[in-house]
Amino acid sequence: MSKQYAHITANVVATKRPVVAGAERHPGWHALRKLASRITTPLLPDDYLHLANPLWSARELRGRILEVRRETEDSATLVIKPGWGFSFDYQPGQYIGIGLLVDGRWRWRSYSLTSSPATAASGLSPRTVTITVKAMPEGFLSTHLVAGVAPGTVVRLAAPRGNFVLPDPAPPSILFLTAGSGITPVMSMLRTLLRRNQIGDVMHLHSAPTESDVMFRAELAALAADQPGYRLRLRETRTQGRLDLASLDEQVPDWRERQTWACGPEGMLSQAEKVWSAAGVGDRLHLERFAVSKAAPAGAGGTVTFVRSGRAVTADAATSLMDAGESAGVQMPFGCRMGICQSCVVPLVEGHVRDLRTGAEHDPGTRVQTCVSAASGDCALDI
Repeated sequence: MSKQYAHITANVVATKRPVVAGAERHPGWHALRKLASRITTPLLPDDYLHLANPLWSARELRGRILEVRRETEDSATLVIKPGWGFSFDYQPGQYIGIGLLVDGRWRWRSYSLTSSPATAASGLSPRTVTITVKAMPEGFLSTHLVAGVAPGTVVRLAAPRGNFVLPDPAPPSILFLTAGSGITPVMSMLRTLLRRNQIGDVMHLHSAPTESDVMFRAELAALAADQPGYRLRLRETRTQGRLDLASLDEQVPDWRERQTWACGPEGMLSQAEKVWSAAGVGDRLHLERFAVSKAAPAGAGGTVTFVRSGRAVTADAATSLMDAGESAGVQMPFGCRMGICQSCVVPLVEGHVRDLRTGAEHDPGTRVQTCVSAASGDCALDI
């Protein structure tokens, strides 16, 4: 499920390779990486590091899938062991990017972390993270992750990001409003609250088509049974219909006083914005949207030439320059792969490229984000 956020920092980072996450917290390892990079030039240090451990990389974050655990008929939890550079002090509610090599092409999506950062920091369990993926009819990668990926597979990772997070300490009274796979970031929050012993007054309204479609059903039931401060109300929409937030007073009379985290279908979130705004408590509503913005109309596409790499590939108007480069075997710089971190920026030498989000065209001589730009006719990149 792709993420979209309203507030995006646009500080351009002029770099050929992404900054290694967590370098400032592990200066010794980072110094070793830099040394490896220098002594192996012009060869990539990854060529040597990979021989010692596939998760060691001087260029990118990697992880190994340890387990694929089915949650419902069409969803599964992936247990991932990250390699060098991954920071385990992420915030509950954040998401990570995951890249999987399928049929010779790297496929990327972003998924909410369902693990608790307190788990890794406390040393109570192995240094792993989890994401929980729902297979979507139109989602090639989500279907593959749920039903086709094998334990032991090495994947690429993008560092944890996102503003839909739970503060520490938690507010005294909380409302979680979730539906379907929208429960995934909230699951990280619940697990974190439990580990911090901060479950004080938590109301959770969750909707799913049927009881069997409820992710983490057994864990949620156990939490409700063991924690008096956690109250769970499940709604089976196939028989009960969707929750109408206009009648929220009947479900949670004091919802106006609670800090609320909501994640689910766009219709539910849009109604929540209207209801909270009308009540004058919009500042107490925190939203997470999984839908991507509509793409700009397609252009012509063209031949993309990677000047310094000496390679070229024909790409249509819906294929990002990054995907085009990787399909041609070019080592493309990358970070978030979502148009946020600016790690993928390279100079445009000739031709024009189009921003897939806005449709704006960029001229020669400018620097472009390859992960969210596509060819608008023949073009050349300085890489």
